[in-house]
Amino acid sequence: MKKVFVKTKNVKRFTSLMDELKNLPPNIPKIALVYGEFGLGKSETIQWWSFKNNSVYVRAKQKMSPRWLLSDIAEEIGEEPFWHTSETFNLIKNYLIQNPKTIIIDEADYLIEKNTIEILRDLHDSTGCPLVLVGMSNMDKKLRKYPHLIDRIYKSFRFEKYDVEDIKTIFEELSEILITNDGLEYLSTRADQFRQIVKLINKIEKLAKTNEIEELNEYIIRELLNERQNITTLQKVG
Repeated sequence: MKKVFVKTKNVKRFTSLMDELKNLPPNIPKIALVYGEFGLGKSETIQWWSFKNNSVYVRAKQKMSPRWLLSDIAEEIGEEPFWHTSETFNLIKNYLIQNPKTIIIDEADYLIEKNTIEILRDLHDSTGCPLVLVGMSNMDKKLRKYPHLIDRIYKSFRFEKYDVEDIKTIFEELSEILITNDGLEYLSTRADQFRQIVKLINKIEKLAKTNEIEELNEYIIRELLNERQNITTLQKVG
């Protein structure tokens, strides 16, 4: 399987949002909410963008306290956190004022339970740095208990389910074996989440290589997935 990053429609829309967020005037809050169901490539997308744009990426954890969160952010920017929360906060604030970066918090749902998410609002207000909160499909509803934070959200972006075109593109770009159009059409009905697609590609590639098949069409793929024994005749029949 090829090691490439596939730019689906969600990825392209997310990239546009980030460009828009970075170019906002100083007097406009720069908080964005990114949410959606699992399996749509949210984490992969933000990690890819974060790496390319030298941002601050932190993945939240269950029961994460403000001190724990700030310690992770401090370490991400290459600083040693203090014992006291206030000192670590000021350390991060001063660093970001001098070195502005976009802050991306993945799995931000975990920060709502202990009200830890409030300290991110304070960090945003103190530095003016763009802040992106990434969570699951009901993240927008969970944030309703924080009206001061909601008021600062410039835009919300929901990762939508892959359409057939997205799924075909993922298969086509990741697979090391050629797949015909009818084969792509068929595969698009077999998986609709990124991890499922990757597993399916791995499976058909292994079977295809074992049976020395260089191009996959719908008939051959059906036979491979049904684990037929007479694979050697598939290319001719196909």
